Amino acid sequence: MGKRKLALAVTLTAVLAGCGKMPGTGASARINGSIHVTAGSPAASAATVNGSIVADDDATLTTARTINGGISIGARTSAESLTTVNGAVKLGPGARVSGGITVVNGAITLADGAQVGGAIKNVNGAISLNAAQVSGGITTVDGNVTVSGASRVEGGITVKRPSGAFFHVSDAVPRIVIGPGAVVDGTLRFEHQVVLYVSDSAKIGPVKGATPTPFSGPTPPD
Repeated sequence: MGKRKLALAVTLTAVLAGCGKMPGTGASARINGSIHVTAGSPAASAATVNGSIVADDDATLTTARTINGGISIGARTSAESLTTVNGAVKLGPGARVSGGITVVNGAITLADGAQVGGAIKNVNGAISLNAAQVSGGITTVDGNVTVSGASRVEGGITVKRPSGAFFHVSDAVPRIVIGPGAVVDGTLRFEHQVVLYVSDSAKIGPVKGATPTPFSGPTPPD
């Protein structure tokens, strides 16, 4: 287990040692089991060790944290930050996260109109944006990244070299696709080998560590 993964797991386990409903807060915390956040409930945190966190359309929550499980927030739902170690994170259409999204092993998917005010970070797993917005940049180690539709990424894209807290788990070369109409404002920085495709109708910042391959049409070649 990498240092970052271990630290997050230890922290969450300590926080959840007294599991259940937190009196006076409406927050939900448990060791085993999933958490369901319904629309109309007071904004509160949700945390579990072994289980998923699901928020309905139009729900509101503060932080959502899990170790083994995914996080899914529905259309127009708002949250402050989302964190998981092993699991995917999905944002529905128009969902908003004011802070960031942090994942170790898992995909991150943003649907149409979803917005993230901070950074998106993972180690392994595809990161996909479809007409979405990220204000704090995208960072991965081994994940594929697809920025499609009228998506906008501020803060650039970084593919980090596996080292220290990040352990290399795949020999696959990450595939980075900046699709038609997408905008990446900031440096695209690659610390190890990637395959980079950039649509001829996309707008990007400076590229360091890779040579872009331009393409026409909706998708790059296979």
